[in-house]
Amino acid sequence: MTDHTHPRKHAAAAAFQFLSRFPVKMQIDFVPPLLRESVVYYPLVGAAIGLCVWLAGALTGVILPAFPAAVLTLTLWVWLTGGLHLDGWMDTADGLLSYRTRERMLEIMKDSRVGAMGVIACVLLLMMKAALIADFIAHGNWIYGALLILPMIWSRWFMVYAISAWPNARGDDGLAVLFKGLGERKEVQRARSSAVGLTLLAGVITFAAVWIFRPDMGTADAMMSSLGTLPWWLYPVTAVIVVPVACYIIGKFVAARISERLGGLTGDTYGAMNELLEAALLTVLSVLQGLFWL
Repeated sequence: MTDHTHPRKHAAAAAFQFLSRFPVKMQIDFVPPLLRESVVYYPLVGAAIGLCVWLAGALTGVILPAFPAAVLTLTLWVWLTGGLHLDGWMDTADGLLSYRTRERMLEIMKDSRVGAMGVIACVLLLMMKAALIADFIAHGNWIYGALLILPMIWSRWFMVYAISAWPNARGDDGLAVLFKGLGERKEVQRARSSAVGLTLLAGVITFAAVWIFRPDMGTADAMMSSLGTLPWWLYPVTAVIVVPVACYIIGKFVAARISERLGGLTGDTYGAMNELLEAALLTVLSVLQGLFWL
């Protein structure tokens, strides 16, 4: 049984064991109360995965051209998650893109076999992620690297929000039922507070990195302002605001459309939403970098 004298320790360990392959050596009894408490630490798991991914990108980018480095980095990213969310992405694609009845779509999603639509969706998603990673590696602006963990943080926060905000499409069946009652408790708000805190920390680290490694930026800023170019500090400020807002808007729109078709969400769709938001939010950061000429 779980030692209830250390609930936070066990909840954090449960989050890391459930969402990642980090070697957390602890015997966990995955009972519903512990699973509900563990969602508070989902943004932290995202931050840890993001940190490993972008450190790998920075290191492989020194040795290899951008695209091979991106593929290796993406391989590590998939391994760190155990392919958990990719599996949900493929199952959701198979179901929704079959354009069958609600009951038949849910049956298709429950089938362990992957269909053509799932494979196509997986390939396109991985290509998009690899291209985005290659873009960041090619730019080499690693003093802004802390901001690149934001998509991983907020995509996992949205899973927590989605569990509480939409009904379970399978009723009292499936993985999602283990999190039943999440909306009645404080875990969703605490997960959001965790995501906000990690986001602010990423912003502070970015400012510190520029201050330490590019002390000349202040002088360059004055010159750029006179030329009508945006100052460097506006990029991290914009990123820490835009990424969470984009996550909420995109996530809510897509989750609502899925819920309309399935009569709610499932464990597979939570994973699919995570994958979609990671790619979408990385795209947002790529667009912001282009706007700020970084």
